[in-house]
Amino acid sequence: MSYGILSEARIANVSQRYVVCLYALSTNDTLGANFNQMQPAVRSCGADLPPRPDPGLGNAVTGYQNDRGPKDPFSPQPGLVSGTGSGHVPGVVQAAVSEPSAPQSGSNNWGDEDGAPPYRPMTYGALDLGTNNCRLLLAKPSRRGFMVVDAFSRIIRLGEGVSQSGRLSDAAMNRTIDALKVCAAKLARSGTTRARCVATEACRAAQNGEEFLERVKRELGLKIEVLSRESEASLAVAGCATLIDFRSDYVLVFDIGGGSSELVWLDLTGTQIDDDGNSRQPIEKSIAAWTSLPTGVVTLAEKFGGKHVTAEIFEAMVAHVEGLIRPFENMHRFRQRVSSADVHMLGTSGTVTTVAGIYLKLPRYDRSRVDGCWLNVPDVRNVTMRLVNHSYDERVAEPCIGPERADLVLAGCAILEAILRTWPSERLRVADRGLREGILTTLMTEDGVYRSSRRRRNGGNGRR
Repeated sequence: MSYGILSEARIANVSQRYVVCLYALSTNDTLGANFNQMQPAVRSCGADLPPRPDPGLGNAVTGYQNDRGPKDPFSPQPGLVSGTGSGHVPGVVQAAVSEPSAPQSGSNNWGDEDGAPPYRPMTYGALDLGTNNCRLLLAKPSRRGFMVVDAFSRIIRLGEGVSQSGRLSDAAMNRTIDALKVCAAKLARSGTTRARCVATEACRAAQNGEEFLERVKRELGLKIEVLSRESEASLAVAGCATLIDFRSDYVLVFDIGGGSSELVWLDLTGTQIDDDGNSRQPIEKSIAAWTSLPTGVVTLAEKFGGKHVTAEIFEAMVAHVEGLIRPFENMHRFRQRVSSADVHMLGTSGTVTTVAGIYLKLPRYDRSRVDGCWLNVPDVRNVTMRLVNHSYDERVAEPCIGPERADLVLAGCAILEAILRTWPSERLRVADRGLREGILTTLMTEDGVYRSSRRRRNGGNGRR
């Protein structure tokens, strides 16, 4: 994976004052060749190139596509995260030169005729330390949402064994420290101006969670806060809000995590939408009810087993999760409320992106094909049943699963199936975005530099 650089002709046509060097996905070029070839053209326009990545940091500026590590196929691609992400043409990353958002009133960031420097947007960071993954996203505000400039993700299984012992293990903490060292280096190297680092269920549940985060602060200088379940649910919604079809009556947003699963029902029946399909009110105003289930792919797989899962074990998993959902449904009666309404589901998790990748028969995971795509629920269930009938080795051989997730994928599918049985729906939208994007959106909105834009995927389903 490497830098994707704009052509010389394209650069030459951009006014010197507003040149933006944008690093987008380019799978056909080598890093060094791209970098060295384009330096003269870019600098001839008066723009500066960022420093080349340090090989010791592990693809320091590769962006979204490889942000989950070389062995993990579940990784998004770099570029412009805007609106729905549904304007993606299959195989093409929607990333282009984007003029920075206008500065706030009274500022001089655009420069003037006296030679003031051009506007340079700040870099924002979001770090999500989860039960299964450690993820970092760095981005700059753009005219349409934000542009990812660097990303990282590694499977660390921090919550491994917590459901049995109640504590983070030494091995899991050491794996996590190694991943956080990379994150700390990237944050320092990028000159990040504002960042938020959060930890979720593993650190919430473990007796030594706070102690571990103190160690992280002491050794790495990273201050990581333990996120409440309510904040986690809210940020997950904010991160994928632009994928919501606001013409629907109700939407269930769910995030199947490693140690917990967040469910958020949105009531859109009174929502006013503009000509672009955006809600005229903050998405938080549409939250009708939410819950956080005390189970995720890691904890469920530890309870029932993840490698060798029979149809009977899978059904037991589903029944267990249905039991966890039942008190929430009994309290709010959404099954009855949505029975004759226009409903869609929006899933933001490795489970739904995996199911989408398999359904699309991708030879390798491709975020531009998955993020924002629509799936019919019968097709989702067909993929699930196919995986239930697979052996562990056959799941490992699936290009969108691999050895690091083969023992967790059926636990995720069981949680998904429990959700679908509780609240029948015809369609599911897939989000390869979530908590990190929600953090970035929130930080940029607070600073007044975030602009939302919705673009629909060609051929995508609208409201039925």
